[in-house]
Amino acid sequence: MLSTVFLTAQEKSGAELFFENLKKQCGKSFEGEVKEGNNDTFKDKKLVMHVRNCDAKTIRIPFFVGEDRSRTWVLTLENNRIKLKHDHRHEDGSEDKVTQYGGTSTNPGSASVQIFPADQETYNTIPNAAANVWWITLSETSFTYNLRRIGSDRLFTVHFDLTKTVPNPPAPWGWKD
Repeated sequence: MLSTVFLTAQEKSGAELFFENLKKQCGKSFEGEVKEGNNDTFKDKKLVMHVRNCDAKTIRIPFFVGEDRSRTWVLTLENNRIKLKHDHRHEDGSEDKVTQYGGTSTNPGSASVQIFPADQETYNTIPNAAANVWWITLSETSFTYNLRRIGSDRLFTVHFDLTKTVPNPPAPWGWKD
């Protein structure tokens, strides 16, 4: 026999809890460290995430790699799912040709982990990334951004210590303060 679980007004889904917990970091910046993956783009560069902009349904997290301010992770809560998009900009603020890729969680996930398989827009933009799966882990003390390309040895993980804030960086490319 199948049973159905209904959430009451007091109970929140994993997606809602994850979103609320991440919003607690809004306005703060944290330094990161690559834990997995050998990517020359990140080698010997200071990595900073800035939970810069939060509203009821969207959290924007610019991710700085040294002086490169082109990347922003955009998380959107909709229909009890979280969508992750990568917004890439040029210095003049115009969109990069490789932008808006990512995916939407296939279930509500948990308060500490959200998983995002590549969506159709990702396949259309970067066909080789059709097998990408991103996931973010979140605790009171850490945030990790992860990428795995299924069927390959490609793995990338960057870890941020949420117990140590750093000064907020300037606006990412394409943003105005």
